[in-house]
Amino acid sequence: MKTLLNLIWLIFSGLWMALGYIFAGLICCVLIITIPWGLACFRIAAYALWPFGRTVVQRHDAGAASGIGNIIWLIFAGIWLTLGHIMLGIGLCVTIIGIPFGIAHFKMVPVSLMPLGREIVSTSAPAAYPHYRW
Repeated sequence: MKTLLNLIWLIFSGLWMALGYIFAGLICCVLIITIPWGLACFRIAAYALWPFGRTVVQRHDAGAASGIGNIIWLIFAGIWLTLGHIMLGIGLCVTIIGIPFGIAHFKMVPVSLMPLGREIVSTSAPAAYPHYRW
């Protein structure tokens, strides 16, 4: 089921979002000082291509530099990307068929709001949720 959802997502939403994140990543990498945000854009682009079966977890070893970088990202790009994901998620949740894709947009909100200090992992790996108790 994950593969089918990912293929439909790729055609209707994922490819376009990934291209946008790749374009933003290229711009960030051209400007030398913004390379960390460019690399984060490339990670988000890979997640935007194939979101089902993967999730975002916070890295506990991320330091103060990630926090400062996230504040800068939040001001210049994070708010706008997050609003886009929320609006698309609400729009997709209007129809029954679009609900899984709307939820996928909502899953991308934390990583688009503050990408530094986060990691994208597979949901099938038991280490994906080390701090949760099931």
